[in-house]
Amino acid sequence: MKDWDAYSAGLRTQGKALSTLHPDLVKGFAALNQGAAAARHLDAKTRELIALAVAVTTRCDGCIDAHVRKAKHAGATREEMAEALGVAIALNAGAAFTYSLHVLDAAGE
Repeated sequence: MKDWDAYSAGLRTQGKALSTLHPDLVKGFAALNQGAAAARHLDAKTRELIALAVAVTTRCDGCIDAHVRKAKHAGATREEMAEALGVAIALNAGAAFTYSLHVLDAAGE
């Protein structure tokens, strides 16, 4: 398994390097994240559980790292995370099923 603390430290180091090379890109990304984190109708824990499900479906290790930390901070339990991940797994299977139907449609009769 991955050493998530070392991985996170490496991301921060590379993020600083990218910020030096392309500061406007990093500022824009930070602004996007800040806007998405604004609490209007969902609490922080719910947003983080959604983020974890999305992180799994997009296969983003950096997202997993960041949002596990944020979910824990927001009070999410491992059981709640597992339930959110169950939704992600079901959707991924559903997407594979749906796109399999696309293949059959494209292949014709």
